[in-house]
Amino acid sequence: MAFDGIVVHAITKELNELLRDGKIDKIHQPEKDTVTIMIRTRGGTYRLLLCANPSCARVHLASGSMENPMQPPMFCMLMRKHLTGGRITLIEQPEFERIIRIHIESYDELGELSEKVLICELMGKYSNIILINKDDKIIDSVYHIDLSVSSVRQILPGLIYTAPPSQGKANPAVIGKDDIKRTLNISNVPLFKQLMDAYCGISPLMARESVYRATGFTDKTGEEASAEQLDKTAYIFSRMISNTVDGVYTPCTAADNESGKLIDFNALEITQFENMANVTVYDSVNEAAEAFYLKKSSMQSLKQKSGDLMKFVNNNLERCLKKLQIENETLEKAKNKEKFKIYGDLITANLYRIQQGMKYIECENFYSETGETVKIALKDDLTPSKNAQRYYTKYTKEKTAEAETAKQKELNLKEIDYLESVKEAIELAESGAEIAMIREELTEQGYLKHRGGKKGNKKKSLPTPMHFISDDGYDIYVGKNNAQNDYVTLKLSRSTDIWFHTKSIHGSHAIVRTPDAMEVPDRTYLQAASLAAYYSKARNSKSVPVDYTEVKNVKKPAGAKPGMVIYVNYNTIYADPDEELVKRLKA
Repeated sequence: MAFDGIVVHAITKELNELLRDGKIDKIHQPEKDTVTIMIRTRGGTYRLLLCANPSCARVHLASGSMENPMQPPMFCMLMRKHLTGGRITLIEQPEFERIIRIHIESYDELGELSEKVLICELMGKYSNIILINKDDKIIDSVYHIDLSVSSVRQILPGLIYTAPPSQGKANPAVIGKDDIKRTLNISNVPLFKQLMDAYCGISPLMARESVYRATGFTDKTGEEASAEQLDKTAYIFSRMISNTVDGVYTPCTAADNESGKLIDFNALEITQFENMANVTVYDSVNEAAEAFYLKKSSMQSLKQKSGDLMKFVNNNLERCLKKLQIENETLEKAKNKEKFKIYGDLITANLYRIQQGMKYIECENFYSETGETVKIALKDDLTPSKNAQRYYTKYTKEKTAEAETAKQKELNLKEIDYLESVKEAIELAESGAEIAMIREELTEQGYLKHRGGKKGNKKKSLPTPMHFISDDGYDIYVGKNNAQNDYVTLKLSRSTDIWFHTKSIHGSHAIVRTPDAMEVPDRTYLQAASLAAYYSKARNSKSVPVDYTEVKNVKKPAGAKPGMVIYVNYNTIYADPDEELVKRLKA
């Protein structure tokens, strides 16, 4: 719950200072739950982002643009109709709730000036963006909430807007230290939870921060705390709230020291993670919010776009693996096929001893070096010669099954290899365009059906592999999916370039360009190998084996699937995947 009441208060204050009296220029809806509004002010043009995604609901200024759909959604078109050209008169936060109300004056279709209110409710899975008129009548919303979803509060066009039901919590902005101290009790309930239960808009992060600054622990309970610590907790919490109200902020993000993954952010300083996190301070709360959510939201959006694709690939992989299990069982069973031929030969050699109606025969196995006696089952309703023929038929059947299964297994292993490479490419994808390229590849390979439109009416764009420059100044190109790998290896490279790929591990193709047949320094070899290891299934391993050879030694077999090649005359180098190196060498 990074967007708590403290952050909302700070964001609202900043937006009021920057956007008040600004004119709405353009409105877009890049995602179902995300709206961007271009606002022109005397101080410049700003892009305001409103997001109701349950996992990252937020409102802040955005510096970068987002890819918009060709056809704007209905909510976007309705917003354009009512708000384009409108003037922002006020941005406010009701009480201390996680709600932002943007008041806008605009002219309606009759040319009369009217007021609309754009409400952003930032409440986890209950988040929403709602447009209402001056009479509180709902014009429309991102999410429609009917009786089947909630019997308490419906959000539908035409209904009167009502605020989310109160949880019976007090507004911390209007209370003092003594009031706070009275809410803290001597019990086994953690102090941070007591603060959250008593006051609205308080996140676990900031409640724990208050307790940590006062006691040195984030989970100190009421009965564990001394009277002095209770008093100090109340004082620090009240100071945090008064700083928020007065606009005294220290916008910051906290990132894990080991992984670099962002943990949280707030408008006030975060100290509770001590040496386990790196805290970065920003000039504004909007900047801190964008820095925190930029990667998180893009990954969330990417996960949604690739979710169905990953599920499809996993289902096909599961099917192939089940098929492989059956093939292995068939081949294991076929190992005994020679026994049936021997039985047929032994019955034929002992026809004179067999009478119809016998259930078995015991005879010497002349194929064995020890000449032991074997017991052969017979069908009593068949003649001796037909019993022999029955075993010959079994032998032929097993032999044929073995040969065909071996062929099918080889094809199945190639398909498993291909699907695992596609799965790896999906996991490495960092943009919607890369996911679209993988989807197109699966369509061309016959795994997916063509999505509408006329085939062949769109010119295919060239893949754009990643480009790095080694510390020695050599260009290194790395593919992130099968289409890019084929392009890097078969189109972009020259015969004298050096090709890299993780040994027997799914991953990217990488090449080092060798202008004028220059000899590549050892450091560039190591850096290219590290990049190949990083963009592979072994990304989280150490000392990853990476094969390298000249491009002229790499061939694509006829009929091979995308990204599949064979190579000869190679050497192997061991490299560690290095994320810092990836960032530093990125061109």
